[in-house]
Amino acid sequence: MGSNGTDLNADAQRNRRNALKMAIFGSAAFWGTRLGRAGAAPLPPPSPRPPVAAPPHPVPPNGKCLLRGAAVLTGKGERRVEDLAIGDLLPTVFGGLLPIQWIGRYPMKKSDPSAPWPKGARPVRIARSALAPNVPHTDLYVTQAHALLIDRVLIAAGCLINGTTITLDDARSSDELELFHIKLEKHDVIYVEGAPVETLLEVDEGAVNFAEYFRRYGAPTGGEVPCLPVLSDFRRGNGLGVRVRSAVTWADRRRQIRAMRDRLAQRGLALSREPELSI
Repeated sequence: MGSNGTDLNADAQRNRRNALKMAIFGSAAFWGTRLGRAGAAPLPPPSPRPPVAAPPHPVPPNGKCLLRGAAVLTGKGERRVEDLAIGDLLPTVFGGLLPIQWIGRYPMKKSDPSAPWPKGARPVRIARSALAPNVPHTDLYVTQAHALLIDRVLIAAGCLINGTTITLDDARSSDELELFHIKLEKHDVIYVEGAPVETLLEVDEGAVNFAEYFRRYGAPTGGEVPCLPVLSDFRRGNGLGVRVRSAVTWADRRRQIRAMRDRLAQRGLALSREPELSI
């Protein structure tokens, strides 16, 4: 009888302890919910996962650059773009002789050396005399969005591709491309390989040497006005309102681009028939 009483007493104690635990846990859950609803500080969230790096894109943000080796006309003759320095004087179309304010650098490298360059990264090759006799005087390589001065407007090189004198280069022999863009005090036109091309309009943080610009001039202000109207198939913005408001202007722009491309295409066909000219 004593033994059974002891066992029953022990069981009762265990049951009371278990009931007490359940009451404590239930109360904590209840009040935790109430306190959370009342604005009490929630438990700290789990540690965030490390961000996944975006895949490298081979095209610089501004998309308007000269390739390494391009010969730029300076006040002392032509020099390769990679050899220029801040302060060098360049003849311009609108501002006379102006000093270089900054030179942005944009290196590109294939993620897979065995693969071809993506179409958007391939430079435009503008063959000698493609624009006019001896303009450019040597093959000129620029990115597709880089604009040239033609008929008193700036037009992106990628809009002028005609399959003969102006083509997309596959850059097959290079796994790396180095791009440069020249910033003057104001947007202007300079001469590269004898062809009139635009300078940098807006500085962005995509350049590997952006810190150099920031140390010298502070944060870019943006909003600079181009020196001439710019024609390009590379439209910005996707809003329906933008498309509706600019529909007539865009149609006119497309006609103007098509007329230039057709004229240069005809010139290219004529040049291709000249045996002494290799395009």
